[in-house]
Amino acid sequence: MHKQLTALIEREGNGYVSLCPELDIASQGDTIEEARENLREALELFFETASPEEIQTRLHEEVYVTRLEVAVG
Repeated sequence: MHKQLTALIEREGNGYVSLCPELDIASQGDTIEEARENLREALELFFETASPEEIQTRLHEEVYVTRLEVAVG
C-alpha cells in the first residue's frame, strides 16, 4: 500500500530540513534529494513500528500548503 504525504523542505545552514506536516515527522540531509529520501525513510520506519492507534492519533488527513501576504514593519 502507498500513501501520498507532503514533504516541506527548506534550507537550514549548509543543509536542508524536511518535514511531513501530516505526521509531524522531520529529517535532514546535505542536499534536497537527500533530505527528501531521509524523510521517506523516517516515514516508512514510523509506519512499520507505530501502532494503528498512534498512526490515527498523529495523522492529519487534511493539510493545506499555501502562501499569504502580510504587512511587515
